[in-house]
Amino acid sequence: MMMTLYNNPSRNQWASLAKRPELELEYLGSTVKNILARVKKSGDQALKDFAGQYDKVLLENLQVSEKEFQNAITSLDPKLKVTIQMAFQNIYKFHYAQQTPFLEVETMPGVVCQRKAVAIEKVGIYIPGGSAPLFSTVLMLGVPAKIAGCREIILCTPPSGNGEINPAILFTANLVGITKIFKVGGAQAIAAMTYGTDSIPSVNKIFGPGNQYVTKAKQLVAMEGMAIDMPAGPSEVLIFADDQADPDFISADLLSQAEHGEDSQVVLVTTSTSLPEKVNKAIELQLAQLPRKVIAEHSLRNSRCLVFGSVNESFEFINEYAPEHLIINCAEADSKVDKVINAGSIFLGALTPEAAGDYASGTNHTLPTNGFAKAYSGVSLSSFQKFITVQEMSKEGLMRLGPVVETMAEAENLIGHKNAISIRLKKIHPDSE
Repeated sequence: MMMTLYNNPSRNQWASLAKRPELELEYLGSTVKNILARVKKSGDQALKDFAGQYDKVLLENLQVSEKEFQNAITSLDPKLKVTIQMAFQNIYKFHYAQQTPFLEVETMPGVVCQRKAVAIEKVGIYIPGGSAPLFSTVLMLGVPAKIAGCREIILCTPPSGNGEINPAILFTANLVGITKIFKVGGAQAIAAMTYGTDSIPSVNKIFGPGNQYVTKAKQLVAMEGMAIDMPAGPSEVLIFADDQADPDFISADLLSQAEHGEDSQVVLVTTSTSLPEKVNKAIELQLAQLPRKVIAEHSLRNSRCLVFGSVNESFEFINEYAPEHLIINCAEADSKVDKVINAGSIFLGALTPEAAGDYASGTNHTLPTNGFAKAYSGVSLSSFQKFITVQEMSKEGLMRLGPVVETMAEAENLIGHKNAISIRLKKIHPDSE
């Protein structure tokens, strides 16, 4: 499976080369709208019907029971438990350090302004399941939600064909402290957390990556007023490499994203004319060993390799592409970071694979895709918080600031605003005019 090669593509080609694979938008939109409408109308029954249609399972209860929790905790491989706990510690440490100090500023004598962080009360977390149950995403979303202090955390994830949730997901949720887990996947899970059903409460904000159906559902409910983390769709990676890069490393990093899903995309940008052929040969050898070979092959059909004549032009394209994951595998990689203005997360040097960030380095792997890194950040502690400002004026503050507000309000012809100041000034200073 060869990557499509582009030698020194002209700038008028860049927009098309930065496009991601996508389903037919009209079909996608109409399908998701139908799912949202059915869940809004029929609640739990619609969710059970969709479980039969998409997950091929008949569910009696949507919520994971305490017995299912305990069975998962008991049955999970002890070695996997230890590694999940280690990842938990790294992710907790990095996100705990993101806490914002209480801010208080006296903007002028007698005028004090404050800003405080408050947890979002109810959040919903979507965890992709199916052939690749992402228990790591439970850590990435559950840990900052708990640190922030969210009062209620709802988790939705699709069941397997026997109606069970992957035990690693349940173990990780228990480790984080999430107890309300529901066997619901896809766009219908987004609908349930938006509108609420008899079993699943509605939330204030929805988090989590997913396929294009999940992403479309999040975008549609956002138009109805539901807060979402970001448009986080099919995974993608872009690698910048030079002559010194090991083609085996590059191939492994490309395939690690290609195996996510058939609609994932991987891109290699390089200044080396000899590297693409070496990488293609390495891909061919490594691909044959992958259990998810068929998925990766489909994804590689959307892959491409771009050869540019200079480092600067390479990074200009990279910023146009705005990758979810950016690996910089070249000499003096750290010196290239300042060239990046659009990326979800950056991985520096030959020894820093993107897979480390997916699991356990400490950073969050819920990141903007499809070019949204031009305007969105990845999930962080602040994603689970609101920031409320507070202000207070003393008598001195009102006397100093009051005339300023009066003049501005009068200039805008908002006399009620001016009066709110004037009445107070007269009360505290009856002799003033």
